[in-house]
Amino acid sequence: MKKLLVNGGSGTSSILVGASIDNLSAHIDQRRTVIITDSTVQRHYRERLPDCPVIIIGLGERIKTLETVADIYRQLVDLEADRGTFILGVGGGIVCDIAGFVASTYMRGLRFGFVSTTLLSQVDASVGGKNGVNFGGYKNMVGTFNQPEFVICDMALLKTLPVREVLCGFAEIIKHGAIASLEMVDFLESHRDAALDLDPAIIAHLVYQSVEIKAGVVSRDEREHGERRKLNFGHTFGHALEKLTGMPHGEAVGIGMVLAVQLSVQMGFLPADAARRLERLIDSYGLPVRPPVDMTAMLTAMKKDKKREGQGIHFVFLDALGSARVEEVAFDDLRRLANAARLG
Repeated sequence: MKKLLVNGGSGTSSILVGASIDNLSAHIDQRRTVIITDSTVQRHYRERLPDCPVIIIGLGERIKTLETVADIYRQLVDLEADRGTFILGVGGGIVCDIAGFVASTYMRGLRFGFVSTTLLSQVDASVGGKNGVNFGGYKNMVGTFNQPEFVICDMALLKTLPVREVLCGFAEIIKHGAIASLEMVDFLESHRDAALDLDPAIIAHLVYQSVEIKAGVVSRDEREHGERRKLNFGHTFGHALEKLTGMPHGEAVGIGMVLAVQLSVQMGFLPADAARRLERLIDSYGLPVRPPVDMTAMLTAMKKDKKREGQGIHFVFLDALGSARVEEVAFDDLRRLANAARLG
């Protein structure tokens, strides 16, 4: 097991890469813990979880709402949960987002931690202290910044995932390499087959490297005033695609990264061969690279993005593989850039 720390304003979070779900008793007080999980995780892992009250939620982005949160509040009241209660989220990104938001708001804040059961969650959603739910169909419009006490990333849990979910996790791993580590891009290219086979040593290395990159960024800029915006590479178009099509997050981000590097070339920031290299990498991991909707529809959805400021948005470009930059771009300019690059 390897341990990484995220230092935030709300406290320090320990990311435990390679820890086991079977050792949860070392991290919680079973007498004061309530577990929040989904029906799939409950089916696979209930016998390996501590003997604590369990609140089960449904599956998919459609349940990531304030209505689900309100239902959990009611169950916590019925369980007589108080300020000494610990919330343990066990699941993927949706479970972690909801559990973190509930813990951060119930009785003005409870302690909480996560067991991250998907690759996407291990390298992104459970790390960094963002907790939120969707509102009006728009991604993570209501939320908090609050660090979990710990995140357990058990590599063995990934073996039960559908292939499509695994590939979505690789989208975020590729993103971390694209914005911060050319060495990671090289590694992803040279170890693709082993990575896709979920070779334990390769996956542990990639998860650790991803978490190390994200933990460093979050520790320096927890509330996304500057450097943390780089973690949104591919997400501006990605969130619009999720809204418009309902496609999985990782697939949308994969397409969003391809569009972002094409705009980076159009801006004169990135050489065209670097953009083609990243597109080939994304494609080689079984992720889509072409948007199924046109640019007009995406731009309309992007105007509802929570990162919008006035008539523009903070957009993440690359100026090299392994190096990102953030520029505030007006929507009209973004449309002109997209048209020049023939996107959508």
